Amino acid sequence: MTAPPPGPGTPPPLAGGRAGAHALRPLLDTVLDALHSGANARRGPLPAGGPDALTARIQAELGTVLPDHGHGDHEALRALVHTLAAGAADPADPLCAAHLHCPPLAVAAAADLAASALNPSLDSWDQAPAASAIEAMVTRALAAEFYATPHADAVLTTGGTEANQLALLLARERHGPRLTVLHGTNAHHSIARAAWLLGLPPARAVAAPAGTLDPAALAQALATTPGPTLVTATAGTTDAGLIDPLTDIADLCDRHGNADLHIDAAYGGLLALSPRHRTKLTGLTRARSITLDLHKLGWQPVAAGLLAVPDTALLAPLAHQADYLNAPDDTEAGLPDLLGRSLRTTRRADAFKIAATLRSLGRDGLTDLIDRTCDLADQLARLLEAHPAFELHAAPTISTVLFRPTRADDTRLAALRRTLLLDGSAVLGRATADGRLWLKATLLNPHTTAGDLDTLVNLLEGSAHR
Repeated sequence: MTAPPPGPGTPPPLAGGRAGAHALRPLLDTVLDALHSGANARRGPLPAGGPDALTARIQAELGTVLPDHGHGDHEALRALVHTLAAGAADPADPLCAAHLHCPPLAVAAAADLAASALNPSLDSWDQAPAASAIEAMVTRALAAEFYATPHADAVLTTGGTEANQLALLLARERHGPRLTVLHGTNAHHSIARAAWLLGLPPARAVAAPAGTLDPAALAQALATTPGPTLVTATAGTTDAGLIDPLTDIADLCDRHGNADLHIDAAYGGLLALSPRHRTKLTGLTRARSITLDLHKLGWQPVAAGLLAVPDTALLAPLAHQADYLNAPDDTEAGLPDLLGRSLRTTRRADAFKIAATLRSLGRDGLTDLIDRTCDLADQLARLLEAHPAFELHAAPTISTVLFRPTRADDTRLAALRRTLLLDGSAVLGRATADGRLWLKATLLNPHTTAGDLDTLVNLLEGSAHR
């Protein structure tokens, strides 16, 4: 029997405090049951029918968003969680492989629940005593994976976009507002957008004809840029998972004498943990800053981005003072100053789920996940290359595979992708390379099997011949 909502004058239970766990336990059973029923109702990687049909179903199922009288905790959770799961694009489904959107590990999601229940805010120590200490341990440990320097550090961000924005901000504060930003045409869109947002001169795109930044074109661009410059390279492009020639780019920056290097490794940075794949990142540690994102090849719930630097002193421009958060006498008395760890004020304890994952899996466990995922991409590429109905663009560098049906032009290929989405049968991305449109499979699910890959290829073959 569903418990009624609290009566007038009786506040609903809280998630924290000594009674919080007892209040949460029965609600979690309701949530988990609804997640299960919703996934069963969906029966695939995403709901069938398309945006309009899904919106209509949700409106019919939920009715009024703010009813005059509450339905109680269990009914609200049962209805909403079931609806959310039934209408989700689920990255844990092997046929959901469009984007750099990973299926989160159960241990990370469970840790995130604890962080939500306690609700620490990482803008002052007195709001997050343990969480701030754990964040400092995690950021320094991860930064040390990339920089063998005494004071390597990192700050948490909402993802690669915010980390890239911070990198440009720090460079602007070092060199002034006339800083020129150079990036490959393969770079993430956030680079040019960050330059605009920060009031810098428009970022200049450098040719990347093979999908990676061309060193010769960069050399020419640097030769015609007399003032301070920030070169942004990419280790794991969004479209194809390609890695720029990092060593060559770092050498050019050194020879220029007035060019800093930032590397957006949001996708590929965690390859550094794998002995099999870390050589792909040779030259990465020569960057003055590195963007990382563990809600890509790190299996974390959103958000889990970082900006790593070789020395904490490089983060000094982020310092900020507000008496109610970091009064000077409190800081002098030894209370940690957290306000300079982000441009945001209120921040979730996003490092906590990362800490739980690192402790649970260890280096070897994470390496195994990375290697498994890259192996899956290689397997899919071999299947497609051997199949007469498909054309493979190139062998994958990380876990992204570009391909297209041999008999489909660009218009038909785009329509095929949308058909799969509307059917709810598969979620694939799209990318343009070599002047043509390609389907994109971004494999981030380490539970995907060879049978799942066969299923995907067979589904695509059948759909292409409709």
